[in-house]
Amino acid sequence: MLSKITDFLKMVDDFVWGLPLIILILATGLFLSIRLRGLQIKRLPLAIKYMFSSDEKDGSGEVSSFAALCTALSATIGTGNIVGVATAIVSGGPGALFWMWMAAIVGTATKYAECLLAVKYRVVEEDGHVIGGPFYYIERGMGKQFRWLAKIFAVFGIMVGLFGIGTFTQINGITSAIGNFFDNEKAQYLNLFGRDYSITIIISGIILTFFVALVLIGGLKRISNVAQVVVPFMAIIYVAVVVIILGLNIGKIPAALAEIAEGAFGLRAFGGGMFGAMILAMQKGIARGIFSNEAGLGSAPIAAAAAQSKEEVRQGLISMTGTFIDTIVICTMTGLSIVITGSWNMGLEGVAVTTKAFQMGLPFPERAAAFILVICLVFFAFTTILGWDYYSEKCLEYIIGNKPKAIMIYRWIYIGCIFIGPYMTVQAVWTIADICNGLMAIPNLIALIALNGVVVNETNSFFERGVHKQK
Repeated sequence: MLSKITDFLKMVDDFVWGLPLIILILATGLFLSIRLRGLQIKRLPLAIKYMFSSDEKDGSGEVSSFAALCTALSATIGTGNIVGVATAIVSGGPGALFWMWMAAIVGTATKYAECLLAVKYRVVEEDGHVIGGPFYYIERGMGKQFRWLAKIFAVFGIMVGLFGIGTFTQINGITSAIGNFFDNEKAQYLNLFGRDYSITIIISGIILTFFVALVLIGGLKRISNVAQVVVPFMAIIYVAVVVIILGLNIGKIPAALAEIAEGAFGLRAFGGGMFGAMILAMQKGIARGIFSNEAGLGSAPIAAAAAQSKEEVRQGLISMTGTFIDTIVICTMTGLSIVITGSWNMGLEGVAVTTKAFQMGLPFPERAAAFILVICLVFFAFTTILGWDYYSEKCLEYIIGNKPKAIMIYRWIYIGCIFIGPYMTVQAVWTIADICNGLMAIPNLIALIALNGVVVNETNSFFERGVHKQK
């Protein structure tokens, strides 16, 4: 029965993430990149400057621009950077990393556009309560006749939160890593749902569920407060550790890059196998890239809408740095570590691939290297859980209105999904996440194409007015 469910999910995943959606995602990002004249590259220094500069205190919103970025990063920097990259390379070969880069480069323009639109079309209540995102720029930008499309996006957003990025993948990645570290042999276990589970996994799942509940009950401001502290701190630690791996293996980096390039275009396969190998690398790389940086998915705009900003373009620039940080920096470093050490080709799965790369690449005892990764994964995934609760709550609020009691019930359902996440298989978890991601992206991409003229006009107006030159 389980194998039939797995096969069915794989069939749906292959259909959703087939060539049409891959082309749509890349084409949208490329189209916006051309329309914006490479803004994501030319204006990246300005975006980074805005990220560290003072916020617009007179702008409408619930949290600072930096807090909004950290909330978005809390939802993107997670298992996708550690487990997702490993899964992509194991399934699609080293070439999958190249397609993650391509998705990120064009996806940065996509992220800019969607976050700009989120601020422009957001709704600010009299009490300062803000709601915005693809559902509102579809309804208010494209017209009320497209409200059905906005609702479809919101429904998929709830699904991604409950069954995709938000819950199952994160808690499963955390507990698997903790279980592998403290009780890899399952010396102490319980039989649940017909399978043996380490007591370490069960206990860690309960503890993490408890801490998630503590934060979620406090709402957006508590989530953003936690994210502002945890995300920068853990990102710096993780990058520093991976820099050690790359520094000690610097002579192997050129060969790793060559392997990535060959894999991206199926150059190691022969005949018809070349095209098949390239498509597989594209599929896994782009799917995991979108899972990690969420460009085009429509999630980051929900956080951007809450920023205290009066300039849509400014917030769009700040938000697009999230894709650069997530994929070009963190995912690249993880991927290079995995390719350099060869841990992707050792018959391992999920977090075990990255763990092995850390153990082989760091000049520490294997237990110490594995522990460092476990700590990073726990905090990254924990903040992702928090960020996606906020996203999916806003999707629900768009559908049912601002009903605090209903939202609180939803939070407890979300917490319940966290509780059961450790008991799902790795393959099923990531397949479900991929399906939900793909379905959520489609309405958002349609809106971005339809509203590209608005994005271009707002961008041109901003730079023509010289706002970027003002202190």
